[in-house]
Amino acid sequence: MNKVAEVTAFFWVMKICATTLGETAGDLLSMTMNVGYAVSSMILFSLFLGTLTIQLLSKRFHPIIYWSVILTTSTAGTTMSDYMDRTLELGYATGSLILTTGLLMVLTIWHFSEKTLSVSNIKTVKVELFYWVAILFSNTLGTALGDFLADDSGLGFLGSATLIGGIISLITLASFVTKLNRVMLFWIAFVLTRPFGATFGDLLTKPLEKGGLGFGTIGSSIILTFILVACVIYVSRVDKTTHNEN
Repeated sequence: MNKVAEVTAFFWVMKICATTLGETAGDLLSMTMNVGYAVSSMILFSLFLGTLTIQLLSKRFHPIIYWSVILTTSTAGTTMSDYMDRTLELGYATGSLILTTGLLMVLTIWHFSEKTLSVSNIKTVKVELFYWVAILFSNTLGTALGDFLADDSGLGFLGSATLIGGIISLITLASFVTKLNRVMLFWIAFVLTRPFGATFGDLLTKPLEKGGLGFGTIGSSIILTFILVACVIYVSRVDKTTHNEN
């Protein structure tokens, strides 16, 4: 039985919500609470390992567990990216390049090992580890890329979110009207939804004078948590009903 979420339109809504919450929650811990990027990264990476262990030990797909791992990869990715880009002073461009290289290496090794990058047949621990390492890299990359577009490119938060949202829309259209490889389109979209979430999170949290909506990290995290929890409850009920019918 496949142990990961089915890729549907609802999947992408929850993915963007989870990655946006990861951005605001990561910033809440590292900046608002002044814990710092290094300590925050260690705390959040430990949470990721904890949720991942539970996911690996489970025998089938559990929406609550699955989306908890997605959320912890996003929060840990946020602070780890900020640590690289700001504390280590690598900069957004260099950080994005390093993380892109890492992600491509993971996907390449995965493909050579399994002859596929499909996410519709995740049934073994080995393949699942490839899957989650790729997700961790993509979510960490998304923070660096989102910050690069929002700060260094001059597009601002709204401009970056609009640009990435437009590209995601084109990928969605391509999946319906072209014969491009669906696995390739999935991973491109998966990577891009993270910087979209990062820039959208910045749009929610930053003050009005800096181009944001001024909800702050606490307010934005609370709003996004309620949305994500509601979505997970809905998916859990649907999954339970389907499982009972089978």
